[in-house]
Amino acid sequence: MTPTDPTAQSSEALAPPPGCPAHRSGELPHGGEHVSPLAVPLSGPRFYNEPNLLYQEMRREHGAVAPIVLEGGIPAWLVLGYRELHQVAADPVLFTRDSEIWNQWDRVPEDWPLAPLIGRGQPSILYTTGARHRIRAAMISDALESVDPFEIRQHAERLADELIDDFCAEGGADVIARYAMPFPVRVLAKIYGFPDEQGPGLAAAATDLSDGGDLAQAAQAHLAGATAALMAERRAGDGPRDVAAQLVGNTLGFTEEEVLHDLIVLVIAGHTLTADWIGNSLRLMFTDERFVMSLAGGRKSVSEAMNEVLWEDTPAQNGVGRWASRDTTLGNRRIKAGDMVCLGLAAANKDPRIRPDGSRLTGGNNAFLSFGHGEHRCPVAAQEIAETIARTAIEVLLDRLPDIDLAIPAEELTRRPSPWARGMTTLPVRFTPTPTVSERVG
Repeated sequence: MTPTDPTAQSSEALAPPPGCPAHRSGELPHGGEHVSPLAVPLSGPRFYNEPNLLYQEMRREHGAVAPIVLEGGIPAWLVLGYRELHQVAADPVLFTRDSEIWNQWDRVPEDWPLAPLIGRGQPSILYTTGARHRIRAAMISDALESVDPFEIRQHAERLADELIDDFCAEGGADVIARYAMPFPVRVLAKIYGFPDEQGPGLAAAATDLSDGGDLAQAAQAHLAGATAALMAERRAGDGPRDVAAQLVGNTLGFTEEEVLHDLIVLVIAGHTLTADWIGNSLRLMFTDERFVMSLAGGRKSVSEAMNEVLWEDTPAQNGVGRWASRDTTLGNRRIKAGDMVCLGLAAANKDPRIRPDGSRLTGGNNAFLSFGHGEHRCPVAAQEIAETIARTAIEVLLDRLPDIDLAIPAEELTRRPSPWARGMTTLPVRFTPTPTVSERVG
């Protein structure tokens, strides 16, 4: 897709669309003092339970860029359009990751739940810009690319069997709590260098921080403590040549604090989004007739389900954030310097301008925005690691429990209450009890 050029739009195109807050009240809702009464709160049951319908309504009411209100009454914009999101993500100068220029900092309290997600002065790669960001991204990619994909698969298969052994004789389980949620971080712990016993705590902290709720700041502190201890061990030369060791041993001039925050980012994104990818893919395979009939068909249906989820039910729903470095226009909206622009990844994936028939299977089309776009896109190596972990988890589960199915009606399933990451709270299943791996071998 070619990004739209706001400078090429006519003055008529720049007028606010009928029904938008600016059209009705004569003032735009952002850039300082006013929050539109029609701005949509980025919270609540509809964001959790039926976001696609809500995105459709927001698009009808506001167009490709909608005014939103973050927790605490803080205004921002949500990009709903596929082309507009491309435009934002592809222009890191106009829409920068430098959060220091946000024009709402004077309204943000110190204990704001979203502070760990946005982070003023946070030294991670997420908020690094320009040449410094490119060098840092290459350093992280090199560390991730050094991991042997066969080693990842081997670790993942062994850990998947261990988790399944804990419930395979019971005939039923919640595969979110007992499988999808604890699984990715246990694999990542091997790759990054964390001890196995830290897995449950890291998983809980990564989820709490990603959800951006009341537990987010405590979760950030937990992750920082565990990561600092790991880095100290690797600086002392203790342990294998894992991802942490490579980052500590080849900082390219970046500070220890910067490397620490980069490792935290890798844990959060690598674990939470992969766990939700597993859960959402299993839900699709258990509930959608296009996949239910092919559960016994093997690998192809797993791959198709995972790809479909990245289009229709992406774990990364909305992303923060970008900040306008100067006054500009986007999707017929006037964006003021310092305004926050949030990336509506899920909404953009469903944009009817690029997917007029949204009911069709997406097949092998990988043009989704679930991994972002532009220079801040999720590194290819990280995407491949996540895909290997998720596919292995699903395949091993289906191989071990071939008649697995939902234990409750699909309409009773609920989502985790987060507008940022979309995942299942529970996924109760039933199956024929089977022996553990050791029992089968014996």
